[in-house]
Amino acid sequence: MAHSPTDVARLAAGDAARAARVLDEVRDATLSGQPGPLGPRPVIGESWGRMLRDGVDPDHDFRAGLLDRDEIERRRRQSPLRHVLPVLREGLLSVADITRHIMVVADGEGRVLWREGSRPVLHRADGFGFELGAHWGENVVGTNGIGTPTVVRRPVQVFAAEHFVRTHATWTCTGAPITDPRDGRLIGVVDVSGPWETMHPSTLAWVDSVAKLAEARLRERHLAALDRLRSVAAPVLARITGRALVVDRDGWTAAVTGMPHLDRVALPAAPGTDRIWLPSLGLCSVEPLSDGRLVRAPDGRRAPSDATRIELDVSRPRHWSVTVADGAGTWTHELSPRHTELLYLLALHRTGRSAAALADDLFGDPARTVTVRAEMSRVRRYLGAVLDHRPYRFRETAEVRTVLPDNPLDLLPYSTAPGVVRSRLTGSASGPVEPDRADHRPG
Repeated sequence: MAHSPTDVARLAAGDAARAARVLDEVRDATLSGQPGPLGPRPVIGESWGRMLRDGVDPDHDFRAGLLDRDEIERRRRQSPLRHVLPVLREGLLSVADITRHIMVVADGEGRVLWREGSRPVLHRADGFGFELGAHWGENVVGTNGIGTPTVVRRPVQVFAAEHFVRTHATWTCTGAPITDPRDGRLIGVVDVSGPWETMHPSTLAWVDSVAKLAEARLRERHLAALDRLRSVAAPVLARITGRALVVDRDGWTAAVTGMPHLDRVALPAAPGTDRIWLPSLGLCSVEPLSDGRLVRAPDGRRAPSDATRIELDVSRPRHWSVTVADGAGTWTHELSPRHTELLYLLALHRTGRSAAALADDLFGDPARTVTVRAEMSRVRRYLGAVLDHRPYRFRETAEVRTVLPDNPLDLLPYSTAPGVVRSRLTGSASGPVEPDRADHRPG
């Protein structure tokens, strides 16, 4: 009897051995192009497709070189994840040890930085290279609970033969991504792994809830840092006439004077000059301040020149950005997954999209305009000078260029937005979808 993916999940809860056998048949049939008892789950099937395109060998284990101890320690010191290790340990380790699992914490690249839990399971993990400093990116070792969540940006459970590489089919792993609340950047993955016999469907919700708790703790730390910066900013701003604000190094506002409050300004990562163009304020002077920057805004806001050039870079997994250049200079802003989808769709549809059309592109539901308007309001905080609305679109005078991945199927692989999926599957990402007005070309 053929099983649906949901049936297999239920089967694993009551009969893990039978589920493992079924998934082994699914894997063999799928990779050989033959019909099987069922197809792989969508998240697994899409990952297998990426592995085949990347040339990962499904039958032979490949191990990238381990990081040396000094490099591991350097990455640990620089990782925000070090601040939430107590949260992860408290939420995962006690149960993991009892259920013969280990907790693994990797950085955004998929390098294992911390690893704790059941000693016998740790020893077993050593046997296939699941060690400190190992590279568990999906394009290196195939579908797994660290590499796959970094690509799709959501929690993933990989059970037995759902692993692309055959030697990992004795394992089950469940990973959830952790993002930096300051900028939405992926900073790592927390994973709970063990022998496939220990698999339980509820592990996915458990690991995801602990990852969200860790993100909440990081958010609390950020708010506390803004409070400290605010105490430094108060006497500085008291001596200033005109418009000014004090922001942290990520552009989040601690205090303002002479102007309405802004949640955040799109500061370049390294300004390199004391005068920069900020899309929400104009040509500003920027001065270093303890743990932040003092930004002095002009009294009148100058519009960017007509020669504005916009480059949307979606060519690399997890590293999406928009760069704006005009006569005042160039600045780059890293994008969250949702804002990447929105700007990609606007680059694809140069004549513009209504809120209802964007809702249909994003969710397959044109009624979800409230969500679209809220997200576009956030986008306009840093791109307002080069975006129009009613409909939403890039300014007609702007030159818009989109840098795409070499393979159209690698376009925003995490995204399930119907408009992006259509573009990915039809290959229209490399050309216009609106023949009357489109300026969308591959980089």
